Amino acid sequence: MGKQARDGPARHGKPALTTERHLITSALPYINGVKHLGNLIGSMLPADVYARFQRGQGHEVLFICATDEHGTPAELAAAEAGVEVAEYCREQHEVQREVCARFALSWDHFGRTSAPANHELTRDFAAALDDNGFLETRTTRQVFSVDDDRFLPDRYVIGTCPNCGYDRARGDQCEHCTKQLDPTELIDPRSAVSGSTNLEVRDTTHLFLLQSRLADEVGDWVRSRDSWSPLVRSIADKWLKEGVQDRSITRDLSWGVPVDADRFPALAGKVFYVWFDAPIGYLGASREWADVDPAGRDWRRWWRLDEGADDVTYTQFLGKDNVPFHTIGFPTTIIGSRQPWKLVDRIKGFSWLTYYGGKFSTSGHRGIFMDDAAELLPSDYWRWFLLSNAPETNDSNFTWETFAGVVNKELAGELGNLVNRVGTLLGRHCDSLVPAPGPAGDPETQLEAAAEAAITAYLAAMADLEIRRAAQALRSLWSAGNVYLEQTEPWRLVKTDPDAAAGVLRRCLALLATLGRVLEAFIPDTAAVLAGVVPLDAGGPVTTDLLTRLDRALVTGTPAAFPPILFRKIPEEEVEAWKARFGGGDAGPASSD
Repeated sequence: MGKQARDGPARHGKPALTTERHLITSALPYINGVKHLGNLIGSMLPADVYARFQRGQGHEVLFICATDEHGTPAELAAAEAGVEVAEYCREQHEVQREVCARFALSWDHFGRTSAPANHELTRDFAAALDDNGFLETRTTRQVFSVDDDRFLPDRYVIGTCPNCGYDRARGDQCEHCTKQLDPTELIDPRSAVSGSTNLEVRDTTHLFLLQSRLADEVGDWVRSRDSWSPLVRSIADKWLKEGVQDRSITRDLSWGVPVDADRFPALAGKVFYVWFDAPIGYLGASREWADVDPAGRDWRRWWRLDEGADDVTYTQFLGKDNVPFHTIGFPTTIIGSRQPWKLVDRIKGFSWLTYYGGKFSTSGHRGIFMDDAAELLPSDYWRWFLLSNAPETNDSNFTWETFAGVVNKELAGELGNLVNRVGTLLGRHCDSLVPAPGPAGDPETQLEAAAEAAITAYLAAMADLEIRRAAQALRSLWSAGNVYLEQTEPWRLVKTDPDAAAGVLRRCLALLATLGRVLEAFIPDTAAVLAGVVPLDAGGPVTTDLLTRLDRALVTGTPAAFPPILFRKIPEEEVEAWKARFGGGDAGPASSD
């Protein structure tokens, strides 16, 4: 891919000369229950922002996600709910699809790893790896629960991490320090099914991916990636430095992608490890998307280099706990297949969003979850707070006090107040009609310069996948509007020079239209309201001259329709009520699940 296609038009603020193609995936949310705000900002929401941004720039986008339905979380949650696991997953997929829609997540397809497409692709990858000599059947020692009368796959075993001492580490990985583990390494292990400590280690047979044979190739590929975020780079380098180990890719479970018994007779009755089939789910969900319209959609042109994917830029968004499996595990599967599948170009990793300095937890029911949040306030309140405080380099902290502070100051006090003032003045002095152009002086020059600087900063931040920096640039744009109003004082100017005052309000309308365009990726419902104040037939990508372009597109005499209230303030008593309902200050250790 050439430099312009890789860097894109956004860095320079110029219209796109050619259409780029962007494949964008969000880490797959586990099927076990509605996700919390930490899950939302950890991958799904920033991926949506980037997809919306690239679409707005006129590029072709395929934005894919799916529910991760196999493995321990699904079986345990289904057992707790008292339903068959397949039915549980079907129901929960619909629950998650609906609540994600309430947050305006704009996936092209939200699939399922339990779908036939993913089953077939998972077995195909296993066959290719086997044909190329990268799979091996081994008899291993595995934890067996006497009381449960079953082998316990790694995530079914909980204990103390030997590396950092976290007392709820899982048998595959410690979520606190991210170290990859084997269940037999845990200190004081216990069954996640029953809590029993009556455990034994017995022989069982499993299929191993010989990652050690591919370590040099994967390492060279990782070191060639120059556009990964520092967080992702540091985790990948740490894993490579520690040495890439062979990894079991099957489990003693009944729910999952069944192993092909004809090819692997010693593995009959077992299923593939969830971390083997889940990343393949990106391809599976893309295939599901194409199956909706086979004549009009070709998923392979997004994923196969020999069928058109050589001009695709593939960007992944994920939390730091998912980084090892996306930088080492999944690439090993693709490289080892010796087939021309598309490897990821850019990975954007996120740290944790903590809850009062502690843990958002699905299993522990601590913190604010997406369904509850959607009941309390419209999604743009949450989207703006989370994105403007995204945990990109370090953990970010959610408290009800800081959330209310951001809403009250930035959304209600600054953006909402700007819109309200312009609407009130336009109704009072111009009958809510677009005024004629007025004279241009220093305030207008300063507004244009501020808008150009803000949009330049925004485009550069989006090109660099810097979400918080992009949010800061957007805020500076509406702040420039408030400064302009204070400088020009149209409520006073109308007494001495009505035409000049009307010209000020026209420029304010152009600024609101500009905000309606640039805010679409971050707070889309609000952007739609602002774009609808005076609908304009002015397409094209966001560029640095957008304010001037939209000002010229305004037609004098066109009616302007303003919303009654854009954002409401959150009073202190409401904050206290929410703290009482959802808790605060007692959330547990700082990590996320």
